[in-house]
Amino acid sequence: MMIIGIAGGTGSGKTTVVNKIISALPPGEVAVLPQDSYYRDLSPIPMEERAKVNFDEPAAIEWELLVKHLNQLKAGNTVEMPTYSYLTCTRQAETVTVAPRDVVIVEGILVLTDPVLRNMLDVKVFVDADADDRLIRVISRDCIERGRTPQAVIDRYEDVLKPMHSMYIEPSKRFADLIVPQGGANKVAINLLVDYIDARLEKARRLKQTI
Repeated sequence: MMIIGIAGGTGSGKTTVVNKIISALPPGEVAVLPQDSYYRDLSPIPMEERAKVNFDEPAAIEWELLVKHLNQLKAGNTVEMPTYSYLTCTRQAETVTVAPRDVVIVEGILVLTDPVLRNMLDVKVFVDADADDRLIRVISRDCIERGRTPQAVIDRYEDVLKPMHSMYIEPSKRFADLIVPQGGANKVAINLLVDYIDARLEKARRLKQTI
């Protein structure tokens, strides 16, 4: 199993890069564990307090569960990945069954910040994009998918996203094996990554045949 970590700022194009990798590889060869599925459950906290929680710092993620699930997948077992509601800031009763695959992608803004997870990654990717481009994507996404007003998104960007990006996400770039500028628009970088994955998988297959 090959584990790939794909990090980058909010709105940098990480999901686009992930989807292009999936579409370039044979069907059923890739499993994805989004970091956002592993936000800590805030149901014990009153609703008015949940809005004050910083979701853009490493402490917001239950890394222990994510690492546990990766280890289970490496051992050949299926896992029940949690689902998370951004509207209520709580973990949902429903889970998503994820089976072991040749390639497992862990995707999220903070993926390269956790040392335990980072050491499990075979390839570490950082998707880079200009701050203005990221802000435009965040406004579009949060207004449509999360019911926020444009002004609320801008305020959150200034108060939380921008400082957290500078504090945690941007510094994690130094751990990356590959930096993808321009996000999902960088076809050359994505093709290089896919070629590398293909080569690693082919090498693994040949080793299996000789055993």
